[in-house]
Amino acid sequence: MAAELSDRVREIAEAHGLPEFEVFEQALERGLEDFWEDIVLAQYLNGELDRGGAIERVGRTKVERAGKERAVVEEDVDWGLNP
Repeated sequence: MAAELSDRVREIAEAHGLPEFEVFEQALERGLEDFWEDIVLAQYLNGELDRGGAIERVGRTKVERAGKERAVVEEDVDWGLNP
């Protein structure tokens, strides 16, 4: 797996004309951003963070999408429990 990861980093670096360390830096930033958004949205959906705070941290679009996705899952569960 390490060799495969190294090959991918090298290929990305060559394709973008970047040094490999910059590819790692950008990948880390993207990954941390995804983790951050997951935490904020989970706090919002669990009632630990209000809507305004969630919007402030990750943006209205992501908060609205999370709410819609939750509603769809709840509808599916309700449908499955009440045939």
